[in-house]
Amino acid sequence: MNLLETLAGKGLRCELPTRDEALAVLATSDDELLDVVAAAGRVRRAWFGRRVKLNYLVNLKSGLCPEDCSYCSQRLGSKAEILTYTWLKPDAAADAAVAGVAAGAKRVCLVASGRGPTDGDVERVAGTIAAIRERGADVEICACLGFLRDGQGERLREAGAHAYNHNLNTSESKYGDICTTHGFDDRADTVRRSRDAGLSACSGLIAGMGESDEDLVDVAFALRELDVESVPVNFLIPFEGTPLGERWALTPQRCLRILAMVRFVCPDVEVRLAGGREIHLRTLQPLALHIVNAIFLGDYLTSEGQPGKADLDMIADAGFEVEAPDVPTLPPHRREPGAAPQAPAEPQPVPAAPAASVALRRRGAGTDLPPNT
Repeated sequence: MNLLETLAGKGLRCELPTRDEALAVLATSDDELLDVVAAAGRVRRAWFGRRVKLNYLVNLKSGLCPEDCSYCSQRLGSKAEILTYTWLKPDAAADAAVAGVAAGAKRVCLVASGRGPTDGDVERVAGTIAAIRERGADVEICACLGFLRDGQGERLREAGAHAYNHNLNTSESKYGDICTTHGFDDRADTVRRSRDAGLSACSGLIAGMGESDEDLVDVAFALRELDVESVPVNFLIPFEGTPLGERWALTPQRCLRILAMVRFVCPDVEVRLAGGREIHLRTLQPLALHIVNAIFLGDYLTSEGQPGKADLDMIADAGFEVEAPDVPTLPPHRREPGAAPQAPAEPQPVPAAPAASVALRRRGAGTDLPPNT
């Protein structure tokens, strides 16, 4: 049995591949690329059919972060030309969130720059969640506020948050090369705290920062060990004015191999195509939909994505469908404690999502920038 058949079989049984097998995916040639995508696609379709979950970012507080993460435009000492503003008022943030839901988003991610929230910041976010709920938005809410302290995850869950995002970003051995103000263990601790608080753990990685294949496999295995339920895969956006501002090391083919490796390591969780997809995958973005089962709709925190309508057209043209609000994202064994993994023999059809407006309020929500139309 060849490598890809072995990996697809393990993915269908939720078995962890070996490190050598994961490394071998990253070492495949461009001539083998479509075979890699097809094998990962078998695993993706078995657990998620042809559904694509849409996520939408709302940047609650932008810039002026005290951490020195080399990849980030909001880092300490950044000279990147980005919007900086303090906390959006709950109504302004809720307006942005509702616009994302109207465009088809099933999850809204409330993000704030900084090392971590004060208890007062957590209450502010709780107020924003309440404002979103008051507008009748039927949407999952994920918070991303930095390092959590005792009781903060529980308070967010009580306020109505469904998930908490805190990315590992890279391997433990590589982490000191990209950040000196905190460490890998600090990030892993917050992922555990969010899970222990009853929130769905969301944590992913950034590729293209000078890491080795071994680093990529290490971080994927760490995410599997932490048992996260959502894995956003970002590709470095080289912001001018940051230490990695001139690093352009990725090809579309490399990005697809990385996504496939993550899918084989994390077969039955949400693998999300995240920041940098437009500039690195370019015309191969539709191929990525055969591997991932979620994307961000519209813009990111401090950079523009492609227009929301282009995202929806891409999904439809590639033969996929937007995941409807009433369809569970994760397979049954992920939702029912004690249930054994059992992939269906054939992907089951799901009801199509209703037609959605795509007039998104995008980057700069709550500022004087006009909404995207």
